Amino acid sequence: MKLGMPINYAGDFRETIDNLRDFESVGVRRVTVPEAYSFDAVSQLGYIAARTETMELQTGILPMYSRTPTNLAMTAAGMDYISGGRFILGIGASGPQVIEGFHGVKYDYPLGRAREHVDICRQVWRREKVEHRGKSYQLPLTEEDGGSGLGKSLKIINHPVRERIPMLLAAIGPKNVELAAELYEEFQPFLFHPEYVDAAFGPALEAGRAKRDPSLGDLSIVVQTSTLITDDAEKAEAALNAVRHHSALYIGGMGARGKNFYNSLVQRYGYVDEAKTIQDLYLEGRKEEAAAAVPDELVRAMSLIGPRSYVQERVEAFRSADVGVILASPAAATHADRVEDMRVLAEIIG
Repeated sequence: MKLGMPINYAGDFRETIDNLRDFESVGVRRVTVPEAYSFDAVSQLGYIAARTETMELQTGILPMYSRTPTNLAMTAAGMDYISGGRFILGIGASGPQVIEGFHGVKYDYPLGRAREHVDICRQVWRREKVEHRGKSYQLPLTEEDGGSGLGKSLKIINHPVRERIPMLLAAIGPKNVELAAELYEEFQPFLFHPEYVDAAFGPALEAGRAKRDPSLGDLSIVVQTSTLITDDAEKAEAALNAVRHHSALYIGGMGARGKNFYNSLVQRYGYVDEAKTIQDLYLEGRKEEAAAAVPDELVRAMSLIGPRSYVQERVEAFRSADVGVILASPAAATHADRVEDMRVLAEIIG
């Protein structure tokens, strides 16, 4: 199991980036930069590549719709080159609110696009002349496909550092999880409850793994969590309360009724009535009440917050759920305390 950490794009991430060497020195082995509708992730990761030596660099997560598959493959190859083979291409479907609202691109066939991306990216990295006939992408684009007829099959000019850069799919729906288990090196769920991994993802993981090429190796599960190692009950409760509010945002507000993937996930964990209550409250603008309605058991299960002995128990629960990478957001008040918590967590993970 590896320890990583995400960069928070909503805050002053420049300071965090400038201090990444401190986290790298205590055992943080991966950093991930998100991309929603903020600054792009790639430029920041390029800066991080120059400031670090051993950390893996993961996009978390690039929307599939905002770049062509070949552009993503070129970007990944370039990042892998400048970092000396440390890049992980994390992609996902995002949602119609962002894709259609911010990018102005039709949100269609997310599952098919995720499958087509794998084929196209790996062709590029193998330096093959890229040819692909899919529902969403046709390479080269022919006259029959609406092109000029002048397109030709090309291969990338440079030689990539690796011919198979690891790909990660952000997924929580059963079909996407199955696809990740079949074709991707890693998959990243959200609001991850390790005790309910089988209830939420088990059949999908089993179906995908049954079709998986052995050359891909074992599927690694990457989860994001919050950490604070403390014996101070008041500090722990404040950190848990931040998790409640963050969870309520997704369970209650990320998507319309019937179209909220996170709400559906929490229902698969067994919190059916609670998920409905959280959504009702959040959509009515009662955000504090929505956060208070997030089950305490769920908040604690998703987090690494509390005394060292308790955090160690939760790490073992994640390990038992086949988690390969824990992306922990340190919640301590000072940089020195955040570094120390990550040092201890790296020691616990081993």
